[in-house]
Amino acid sequence: MTTLKVSFRGTALPASSPPQTSRHRFSDSVTFSLPKKSLIPKFPNTTILCHPKLVLQASFGKKTRASVSAIVATGVQEVLPPALTSSSVPPTFFDGKTRLYVSYTCPFAQRAWIVRNCKGLEEKIELVPLDLLDRPSWYKEKVNSTNKVPSLEHNNEVIVESLDLIKYMDSNFEGPSLFQDDPAKREFAEELFSYTDSFNTSVFSFFKGDGTEAAAGAAFDYIETALLKFEEGPFFLGQFSLVDIAYAPFIERFRPFALDVKKFDITAGRPKLAAWIQMDKNNAYNRTRRDPKVHVEIYKKRFPVQV
Repeated sequence: MTTLKVSFRGTALPASSPPQTSRHRFSDSVTFSLPKKSLIPKFPNTTILCHPKLVLQASFGKKTRASVSAIVATGVQEVLPPALTSSSVPPTFFDGKTRLYVSYTCPFAQRAWIVRNCKGLEEKIELVPLDLLDRPSWYKEKVNSTNKVPSLEHNNEVIVESLDLIKYMDSNFEGPSLFQDDPAKREFAEELFSYTDSFNTSVFSFFKGDGTEAAAGAAFDYIETALLKFEEGPFFLGQFSLVDIAYAPFIERFRPFALDVKKFDITAGRPKLAAWIQMDKNNAYNRTRRDPKVHVEIYKKRFPVQV
């Protein structure tokens, strides 16, 4: 029987480590016996957050040898830089580096941040956070004329608009694909991307007092029905994808505020949505999240009529 030795490398952090613990690199290998049927390798003591990218190289002679290099996300914990303000020195623009301009509080920017993490691009895409309450003037002048986040500086161009940006990142950078090739799933994904604005508007109207609980409930019912479409997993397209990333930052904020202020449980009677929310166990996404209490306080200021 032929054997296969799999070597993998990555960046890891023990689960019990505090948030600011520095990450460290590791490498290891596992040897498998190869049957004539297909094999699903398992890596001990390794949490794979997104599908690993595997590169197989094999040489054949008297003995068959193969090596597999897998770059996996394994609980990466980066030390986040402080947000830049109006008095901060700007970066050197268009110097060959790839930069993702975000705000730690913005759900639109969080979409792109999640994609960066899921694809394992922490070392290839520099995170540049901005303080939206004290925004640097150079950002509007040099990066994004709309003065909004996110923006991606890449190959001497700037890509904006969060949904366009996350598709661009998935298509133009290495790492596991976050968008399935299945035509039916892609068509359904585009429907869900198109619905994001209507969904957010219905919920925001409810929070402001302009809309009704029934209208907001109908928006969450739409999500519940969408999650029934593909049964092979708890996500919109069965497997975790850009569609989940498009909705996650908003539902992350809607759920605690609706429950705390409006006494409205968005998961009540919606078991698929309740299961989908468990995606917060994905560390690549989890590293972008904030304390729900912070979201509630921010929304209380944004929707003061509800206080």
